[in-house]
Amino acid sequence: MSWQAYTDNLIATGKIDKAALYSRAGDSLWAQSSGFQLDQKEIFELARGFDDPSQLQATGLHVLGVKYFLLRADERSIYGRQDTQGVICVRTKQTILLAHYPPTTVAGDATAVVEKLADYLISVGY
Repeated sequence: MSWQAYTDNLIATGKIDKAALYSRAGDSLWAQSSGFQLDQKEIFELARGFDDPSQLQATGLHVLGVKYFLLRADERSIYGRQDTQGVICVRTKQTILLAHYPPTTVAGDATAVVEKLADYLISVGY
């Protein structure tokens, strides 16, 4: 399966409206839905946030210029919310999954979809 198929599958669930897949270091974009590409500063801050969330805690999580309130940040998952929409970021052995959910989606439903894909990627070595 191509990397693009993973982002397409996330969107096909109806719980996610935008998705991207980056290398674990955040230095390369592997797949994305239309127009969902972070600028270099945003993806590097996100990638560093898995190991040291203090900067994200201090300034918030920024995705495409939008500031999200940081809900969770640990070595595996980073969640952010802005009003009724949010972002879910999950790091696997080789990737960072980034997904955005719209106001019509329950956060827990979107989170379950992304975390499940991350579990699968980890199980196959990615």
